[in-house]
Amino acid sequence: MKEHKTMYDIIGVGIGPFNLSFAALLENQPELDALFFEQTKKFNWHPGMLIEGTVMQVPFIADLVTMADPKSKYTFLNYVNEHERMYQFYFLQRLDIPRREYNDYCQWVANEINSCKFGKRVVDIRHINGEEHYEVDIMNVETGDKERYRSRHIVMGTGSVPTMPPSFRDLPNEDVFHTAEFLSHQERCKRAESITVIGSGQSAAETFRELLKEQRDYGYRLDWITRSGFASMEESKLSLEHFSPDYVDYFYQLPQSQKEEVFATQDLFYKGISNHTITDIYNLLYENSIGTEKVNVGLRVLSEVEDISKKDEGDAYEIKCLHTQKQERFTHESEVVIAATGYKPYVPDFIRNLTSLLEWDEEGRYKVLSDYRLAKTKDSRNEIYVHSGISHTHGVGSTNLGLAVHRNKVIINHLLGEDVYKIPKKNVFQTFDV
Repeated sequence: MKEHKTMYDIIGVGIGPFNLSFAALLENQPELDALFFEQTKKFNWHPGMLIEGTVMQVPFIADLVTMADPKSKYTFLNYVNEHERMYQFYFLQRLDIPRREYNDYCQWVANEINSCKFGKRVVDIRHINGEEHYEVDIMNVETGDKERYRSRHIVMGTGSVPTMPPSFRDLPNEDVFHTAEFLSHQERCKRAESITVIGSGQSAAETFRELLKEQRDYGYRLDWITRSGFASMEESKLSLEHFSPDYVDYFYQLPQSQKEEVFATQDLFYKGISNHTITDIYNLLYENSIGTEKVNVGLRVLSEVEDISKKDEGDAYEIKCLHTQKQERFTHESEVVIAATGYKPYVPDFIRNLTSLLEWDEEGRYKVLSDYRLAKTKDSRNEIYVHSGISHTHGVGSTNLGLAVHRNKVIINHLLGEDVYKIPKKNVFQTFDV
């Protein structure tokens, strides 16, 4: 194993939007030596859901740097300018941008920053007590070669992974898959006799909309099963202020039991369906109802999927469901089943090697300080900052891109021990605390 002698100030694990934002902001801090490692070969943000026509749910100003440093070369507007598309964007007259464009923008930034290393998987991290640093082992995903780096601090940006109900997991992936893999299975969908989407959030809606657009060309039966119904995301201006530093600070200081109660009531802040997506779907359903041809679509609400299995004969799967209000069971058959069943924070196995160093709560989650450091069991100058898996401590905005830059401002200020970036005390019109 090759061992590097350089002592880095900070090493980042994972390069998603949060750590990429961190890397971009650190470009203005030449006194800090930083490296960021990502196991995929290039930046790709939810590639399975980069559906043409889908847009970001935050304005373009929530890019990687603008809300900390609008003069940075890594702003979205500079990306547009560098690609000679400024007038096209000007005439677009929109705050939201295509999801594909956001991904391309992030790829452009990642390619510009030398500290971002792709195709490198972090396989182990150890805290070296006497020498006060971390050893970070990296594996080249193509060659299998390993390298060892040293760093005073770590920043975790490992994101989330799709979740599937247990009964879905051992079925053929070609037929039963998560929305995270939708685009790679789109050709399979076109060959199907019937398709069923299961779930109630934005990913379910975008997948259903795309399938509905192509249904008349390919003739499949299309169903959507949801337990909760087709609820609109709460998008009013004052409701959006829950995705602010002010609300994060308020939520953080609540007792943990109260945090759990409050968070459980806030699904429609981040789990609902955007109004424009629901409008698109309804308009498509209406268009398809014109004329004598019957609309071959089913929208089934109040229905909880309990089990799924392959039928003994034919290509279909049998989905066992429970009507949650009438408490009556029924079955539904479909050749392709797409699960929009959400994501969970990805906590790498090597974090368990740091169990004795870190504090954990009763639910087995790591404890996170207000400034995004993991709480430690003993005094150490070596910090682990974290972007992923902090909803239980920092609330509903933990995965919101509009708070990414603010979080990185807080981390950078703590890392350098000075207010490099100003943190305003008041950011919104509401007052959440007494």
